[in-house]
Amino acid sequence: MNQQITEYILKAPEDQRKLMEQIRNIIHDEIPDIIENIKWSRPVFSRNTDIVYFKTEKTYFTLGFFKHDRIKENAHLLEGTGKSMRHVKLRNPDDLQLTIIRNWLKEIIK
Repeated sequence: MNQQITEYILKAPEDQRKLMEQIRNIIHDEIPDIIENIKWSRPVFSRNTDIVYFKTEKTYFTLGFFKHDRIKENAHLLEGTGKSMRHVKLRNPDDLQLTIIRNWLKEIIK
């Protein structure tokens, strides 16, 4: 795992850290050959192309998905109007079931 990503998580507000670590682990579980980088001042997870990112804010963090058009199940939960990305805002573990994130990752990498 990329040390810069670890540092990014450690600098995040305390209430976001655990959730970010959980999601990071889910990303690695679902996509074992994922590569972590810092792009646009945020963690971006890639495999041949960018797949997912997160960005910390004061009261939540954004979990964003590239190739969002591949997501069919629970796609209505995604926010945004961008052509190539959609996201969810997470404030605590109850905001989104982690199984949904797992399923989204599976759909994106099909």
